[in-house]
Amino acid sequence: MPHQVIVNADDFGLSACENAVILGAFQAGIISSATAMANMPAFEAACALAQHPLLAGRIGLHFNLTYGSPLSRRILSRPTFCDSAGVFDLNLSRTRLWLGLQDRLAVEEELEAQWQRCLDNDVRPSHLDSHQHVHNIWPIGEIVARFAARQGVPVRLARNLGQNLSLLKRLFKQLLNHRLNSLAGSTADYVCTPVDLRNAAPPADGLLEIVAHPNQLGADFGDAYLEQGESLSALLEQRLPGVPRVAYGEAANRVLRRVVTVMD
Repeated sequence: MPHQVIVNADDFGLSACENAVILGAFQAGIISSATAMANMPAFEAACALAQHPLLAGRIGLHFNLTYGSPLSRRILSRPTFCDSAGVFDLNLSRTRLWLGLQDRLAVEEELEAQWQRCLDNDVRPSHLDSHQHVHNIWPIGEIVARFAARQGVPVRLARNLGQNLSLLKRLFKQLLNHRLNSLAGSTADYVCTPVDLRNAAPPADGLLEIVAHPNQLGADFGDAYLEQGESLSALLEQRLPGVPRVAYGEAANRVLRRVVTVMD
């Protein structure tokens, strides 16, 4: 069994519905952290909810380059990222290894704008990940990781557990995760979805992050990755009985304490 698990709910701030479900999942102890979308309509309401003691210090930034309108100007003129109406329309292969200077500057500016909007709403993100995993595209991942390092926060690794990962995908993710770790550091050792957790045994040690999208209020909560009627809460109890659920900040502090103890 892993020593600890982070159950992170993505898409906080996407809508009033997501906000209500994520708040309920925090209150029920199903999730231990969440990441907010700074350019979405319900973001300010999400930031107000983030002041609740259950959520304080547990909210990261869900960096977004694929949905809605950007918060910065430079990226509007980059067809790699936006259409003629000024809406995100990512036109970038998942296997792309390089970006031109203007595209890199545009991504950096947008990331800074989304981070700043969190600060402007009294939320300092505890960690960084991305909508539709855009930071798993190598050059965007490097930008995100370097920015995370400057802010002193960890970045989510690419998903590295699951039965549908080919040998080539596993190799790419291993290289990408090594790069993300070298640039910014991560908290979790393993990353998976609820489906991965359902279909295979959890790791035998380390810290596991589960990328969750709870989608209904109630005892079961459900998840966008699971079949209709499947219970996220029951799955977590069945597959990870007794494993403590922690937030990014808590896990990082415990790792630091262990390191200091060993050094002493």
